[in-house]
Amino acid sequence: MQYLRVTNLRKSYGNHEVVAGIDLELKPGECFGLLGPNGAGKTTTLRLCLGLTDPDGGAIAMFGLPVPGRAREARRRVGVVPQADNLDPDFTVYENLLVYGRYFGLSVDEIRRRIPALLDFAGLAARTDAKIQTLSGGMKRRLTLARALVNDPDLIFLDEPTTGLDPQARHLIWERLRQLLNQGKTIFLTTHFMDEAERLCHRLAIMDHGRMIAGGTPRELISRHIEPQVVEVYGDAAERWAEVFGRQSSERCERTGETIFCYAHDADPLVHDLDRREGLRYLHRPANLEDVFLKLTGRELRD
Repeated sequence: MQYLRVTNLRKSYGNHEVVAGIDLELKPGECFGLLGPNGAGKTTTLRLCLGLTDPDGGAIAMFGLPVPGRAREARRRVGVVPQADNLDPDFTVYENLLVYGRYFGLSVDEIRRRIPALLDFAGLAARTDAKIQTLSGGMKRRLTLARALVNDPDLIFLDEPTTGLDPQARHLIWERLRQLLNQGKTIFLTTHFMDEAERLCHRLAIMDHGRMIAGGTPRELISRHIEPQVVEVYGDAAERWAEVFGRQSSERCERTGETIFCYAHDADPLVHDLDRREGLRYLHRPANLEDVFLKLTGRELRD
């Protein structure tokens, strides 16, 4: 049974169609990633799937239950990590978990039994009685994740869970998410971090302007949509070099700021030429998911 199945889902605000007929499904034990630039419709899609926003069309089933009709019942098996932390500042770390668990109808004794393991999982066992205002951003994010697990959910929704965190905190969150996957949990993840998606997700979909424009495993998306080799060229003479040599020796060259990106199946001619030139720096690397994302959604800034 699919934990989540969405068919021809639609949502508009006024004349703006935010979600434009998307289909997706989640199977038990997988991490599914939804990628897209700002305004693509990712958070609206999550809210629709959770029954927090009513759709204009299409069908949603979570654990075989129709959403939003029986969303409240379905959400008993769901944990949610929202985009912005919404911990209660008037409560301690411990009290935030205790109060949240009561929303699921758990007894106080049952929640108290679960809390020590949740705090240990979040690396907050030593901060049990701390007020929320005294926690760092990474600690708050880990507590929000622990709170989402208080009902022992089968399916966890995470909306950009590591935005605003430093690299150390991000890596710790990734480690915790991998632990959850190893325990058989299912994760629905939205993120702007392509390395996060590559590390965690079994399958991905890229969304833009309310539509799914590509899908597959990370490796499938890279092999299907982008040349395998990338050469990034920096320096005042980079644009001139691209005109004289780069564009003729690669399948595609793009400029972003002061950097020229050359995409090729064989990057050796580019690298050999750059090695002979002064005043230019370069990086030769394999193509990655960020290259695919930028090719499909464009390099222009989204607000």
